[in-house]
Amino acid sequence: MTSSLFTYDKAKVIQALRYHFITRREIKVMIILVNVFALLSAVLYFLKKVSPQAFFIGSFLWVILMLMFWIVMPRMVYRKAVTFRDTFKATFADAGFTLENERGSRTWDWTSVSTWMESPHFFHLYFNARSFFIVPKEAFPGDDVHAARKILTTAVAKKNN
Repeated sequence: MTSSLFTYDKAKVIQALRYHFITRREIKVMIILVNVFALLSAVLYFLKKVSPQAFFIGSFLWVILMLMFWIVMPRMVYRKAVTFRDTFKATFADAGFTLENERGSRTWDWTSVSTWMESPHFFHLYFNARSFFIVPKEAFPGDDVHAARKILTTAVAKKNN
């Protein structure tokens, strides 16, 4: 199965990076803890058990956390990664996948991909907990996106979130 040439759309990449950050286990735990702290401080504040500072600190932490994971971190990663400014061609096959651009190509077999997930516009291919590559679904013309999904499902263990 082949694909057409693709480039990355900044808004879609930033959204995909948000998916990446929000699905990380450690970030989920941190968000839950900050939300519990914020809710608990709000309840205790309205019951007059704690000072307003606890409520405001909880609210401030929640806002800062959401800004970091929703706006700051995706934009930082996008700005630092040169990959998103390049044009590629991705090929998914039963044995592995290949990425090509005008400077060369690289092939990975599916055993090097530890897990994958799908977001609205991308396939996220994870090599390990910190290293991943996103391939736009637009790279697969017509029904090839379904074929790519089928290859990923059979060749790589689907990520459990």
